[in-house]
Amino acid sequence: MVDVHLRGIVKRFGRTIAVNGVDLDVRDGEFIVLLGPSGCGKTTTLRIIAGLEKPDEGRVFFGDRDVTYLPPRERNTSMVFQSYAVWPHMRVYDNIAFPLKIKGLPKDEIDRRVKWAAELLQISELLERYPHQLSGGQRQRVAVARAIVVEPNVLLMDEPLSNLDALLRVKMRSEIKKLQRRIKVTTIYVTHDQVEAMTMGDRIAVMNEGKILQVGRPEDIYNRPKNKFVAGFVGTPQMNFFDVTVNVGNEAVVLESRDFKIVLPNKFKELLHDFNGRTLIAGIRPEHLYIRDFAPPELRGMRGIEGTIDFIEALGSDTIIHINTGSLILVVKMSGAHRFRIGSKVKLIPDIDRLHLFRKDSEEAII
Repeated sequence: MVDVHLRGIVKRFGRTIAVNGVDLDVRDGEFIVLLGPSGCGKTTTLRIIAGLEKPDEGRVFFGDRDVTYLPPRERNTSMVFQSYAVWPHMRVYDNIAFPLKIKGLPKDEIDRRVKWAAELLQISELLERYPHQLSGGQRQRVAVARAIVVEPNVLLMDEPLSNLDALLRVKMRSEIKKLQRRIKVTTIYVTHDQVEAMTMGDRIAVMNEGKILQVGRPEDIYNRPKNKFVAGFVGTPQMNFFDVTVNVGNEAVVLESRDFKIVLPNKFKELLHDFNGRTLIAGIRPEHLYIRDFAPPELRGMRGIEGTIDFIEALGSDTIIHINTGSLILVVKMSGAHRFRIGSKVKLIPDIDRLHLFRKDSEEAII
């Protein structure tokens, strides 16, 4: 196991810059997730770490060793893919043993490692089967077993759960995380799925357009996003965004949108003084926006945002309510125990302490 360091990584494909100045430090034994939309550069970054792509600029270090131009076989990494990549003509045992045979390990050592990995992945009873006799989840376990059996310094995982159904993805998320904690291998995991990132990663690196926008623990990414993209990409339903004009008065700070006003207490005056008269982007998550009758008691005295229920998504445990305020649709997430009717008039109360403000030009966070 090693720590991994990326320094100024740039990768171009023709005129397209796939990775644009990426710096990242991954600690020894850490599970870090590269999270972002399709085409953001996360898989290319992973392939550069593996040695499958060479960067046009920058360096890759495993510990103090510069591995930028080392071939993959000399890096002692393993990779798990979305497509499983198991050999259909080989038994499960031989699939797992294959990289060890390539290394020329003794038969007894190969047998020990294969059985160890199979036991960890709970597939010991499948060792004599062929891939066509396995379910998708079992095939993915075989792929993971083959990856860990070589005892890699770094385990690389490229959207390994994308081909599984929803129920199996939930199970495999916990299994992979528990496995990583047990074997303590440095793991870099690529996904576009924020749920995978939030539930599995020790830290998350959010990427977009070839750049890393923020690195932090899942709770920091969620509660303290550094910019509007991170705030909108992480969280379901997506954070509500709307433009507001800042008016700093003697008694309070007022945020004015086209349809409503939000009054902030005096503690915001100093923070927003330099933005007086300017337009900012306000953001609030659906679970921090309440219908007045169901708001915490300490919030019910606030001036409400008037609107009409436009659409309702009943999800069982939760209800997602879309509310038309005139020029905006604001989304509220509530307990599924509550019942509402489309067309009903409501007043919304925002939790001011959970309000986010972003610059209009750079979209960087202010609060």
